[in-house]
Amino acid sequence: MSEQAGSTPFDLMGGAERVRALVERFYDAMEAHEPALTALHRCDEQGRIPREFRDRFALFLIGWLGGPQEYIERYGHPALRMRHARVIVDVAMRDAWLRAMTEAMDGEQVAGPLRGFLDKRFAEVADFLRNVAD
Repeated sequence: MSEQAGSTPFDLMGGAERVRALVERFYDAMEAHEPALTALHRCDEQGRIPREFRDRFALFLIGWLGGPQEYIERYGHPALRMRHARVIVDVAMRDAWLRAMTEAMDGEQVAGPLRGFLDKRFAEVADFLRNVAD
C-alpha cells in the first residue's frame, strides 16, 4: 500500500471519524460475540468496555494507519507486546480479536485493496502479540 500524500491507509479509510466508527463497531462486536476477549477489559456496570479504552484504541489506530500521531504524543511509543504482556494472548484470543475486527470492517464496508492490506496487517500484528505457544 503506497504512502504517498493522500494515500495512507488512514486517508483511504476516510480519516479520523471513519477510523473511530471502525473502533466503535470493533468493540460492539467484541462485546456481542467475544465474551472471553471482552472479559480481559475492565467493563462498566452494563458490561460495556468504557469510553476511555475505545478512545485510546482509536488514537492508536489513527496513528498506526498513518494519520496524526496523537497517541504517541499522549502515551508514548505503543510498545504493543509490553502493554499486552499482562494478559494471555493465545491462538483463541488472537482469533477472537480478528473475528471482532473482521466484523467491524464488514460493518464499515472496508473493501478492495485497503481491505486486503488491513486483513493482512491486522493478522500479522495479532499473531505477533501472541505470548503463549499453542
